Amino acid sequence: MTAPDLTPARCQDLVDGWLDTDLDAWTREVVRRHFDPETGSPYWLRTASELPFDPRDITRYDQLADLGPTDLDLLRHNDPAEFVPLAVPRPLAGRIWDSGGTTGSPCRVFYTPDMIVHRGVWRWWSFVTEGFEPHRRWLQATPTGPHLIGNGTWEVSGLHGGMAYAIDMDPRWVKRLISAGRLAEATDYTNHLLDQMLDVLGGDRVDYLNTTPALLKALLRRDPAAVARLRGVRLSGTQLSSQMYREFVAALDGGICGLSYGNTFGNAAGLPVEQGGDLMPYTPNYPQVTMAVVDRVDGRTVVGAGAVGRVRLTVLHRDLFLPNALERDEAVRHRPGFGNFADGVANVRPLAAVRMGVEGLY
Repeated sequence: MTAPDLTPARCQDLVDGWLDTDLDAWTREVVRRHFDPETGSPYWLRTASELPFDPRDITRYDQLADLGPTDLDLLRHNDPAEFVPLAVPRPLAGRIWDSGGTTGSPCRVFYTPDMIVHRGVWRWWSFVTEGFEPHRRWLQATPTGPHLIGNGTWEVSGLHGGMAYAIDMDPRWVKRLISAGRLAEATDYTNHLLDQMLDVLGGDRVDYLNTTPALLKALLRRDPAAVARLRGVRLSGTQLSSQMYREFVAALDGGICGLSYGNTFGNAAGLPVEQGGDLMPYTPNYPQVTMAVVDRVDGRTVVGAGAVGRVRLTVLHRDLFLPNALERDEAVRHRPGFGNFADGVANVRPLAAVRMGVEGLY
């Protein structure tokens, strides 16, 4: 996939336009598209018939709460095309992406080209604002295959003018091994991943590494010199503590440590880390992705700034609508004190109720 029209100037214009979007107006546009009787989304049109009100009467973002939470299990059992408006020409052609699928069968969603561009341009914005230089060489050491994070090779090469190496990684397999108590085999698989990475990292072929906190930690134990040679790393995943962040920054010996948070449905870009790593904030890929931090019991009640609660995700793409999805993560509600950014999250970690589960390498 290439993006010849997505120049740096065009990418910046897109981000500036998105940040200036009126969220209520955007909500009206998305809701009316998905609930249009003729060209809406099959799933949402079926749902509309069961609601006590006409969803097309929604005029403000906060009224989305009246739709209740979206159970992401719906994406495990329904055809992904059911969530794509009929306004998108059929037959659909493109990629269906999986969630992690480490707690059961994966959720699956279809991404239209506009959705891929939106995600990629926000990634480009992160590269630039975090200081990653264009025209460099990257190693993408993240989940691959059906996992959207593996699309980062296009984001690096197509949008940031770089070259990208990649390795094979199946996060479901290593988590399955750990859950079954097959720890020796899990260690073998981790070493297999590290062998692939070090084969590329040898000879100073790579400037930057995109990986997960757990895998970077394993690499640092195995070969700290290989980490120190990097100009920077970019980390995705929820297994990042303040202590780990400081450890990585020290190991990079002046290199960049960029952060992102999200999943197959919606993402957030890292903002500058504060308090020496004690506060790691993220801003959602607005306006198509919004995040709130809500009471762990009452998913409609947003906690105060600086308080901890459960992450609630709303996806407002013209081609995918998922309101009020309660994530398996908890975070601090963060209100950026600069720029034109929406409310975001900070210090994300697995929700306490599921934290005892096996996290694996992602």
